[in-house]
Amino acid sequence: MLKLVVVRHAESQWNPIGRYQGLLDPDLTQRGRLQAEALASELKKESISRIYTSPLKRTYETAKIIAQKLRVPLQEEERVIEIDHGNWSGMLVEEVKERFPEEFRLWVEEPHKVKFEGGESLQDVYERVKDFLGDIKEKHREETVAVVSHTVPIRCMYCALLEVDLNKFWSFGCDNASYSVVLMEEERNVLQKLNITCHLGELYVEAHRAL
Repeated sequence: MLKLVVVRHAESQWNPIGRYQGLLDPDLTQRGRLQAEALASELKKESISRIYTSPLKRTYETAKIIAQKLRVPLQEEERVIEIDHGNWSGMLVEEVKERFPEEFRLWVEEPHKVKFEGGESLQDVYERVKDFLGDIKEKHREETVAVVSHTVPIRCMYCALLEVDLNKFWSFGCDNASYSVVLMEEERNVLQKLNITCHLGELYVEAHRAL
């Protein structure tokens, strides 16, 4: 059995203002760095042997803080990078609602039908994270590994792991500097913990519902 610890990056500079990041690359905020430190302390109890991370700054910096505290190897993994939001990238949620009202409605209500112009669809992300999950299950039997990623690939991972349709994409909580635990058994995957944030205390900030 592989024990997978799924981590969302700590707060970036664009999270508090509700700006779509996609493949754009803002740094963590100061609060985000403190969140990552608190998360690293929390994850000491999980016996993690390796950490995979999206190469973007907000994920890599979060993962590096954790890896240094846990003294475990850190490996970049392109397949868990954030969705390419295409022409939404760099726009505020309110700007998107005004300029692309129908696309925004679809994103909130029927996300599995969205294909971002100039970017990716949820199915694109689903396929690459599913491929990643298959690889680590083969490579890390009887280990505990962590992956530090973003809201969209993380939610797609849950859909893949639990074999639920992508129309359930928004059913999973995914706050900054949260972690979840999935037991990848031979016959099934068990979601043991979801969106744990109690380690953050006053550093906790609820995620934007459309991000």
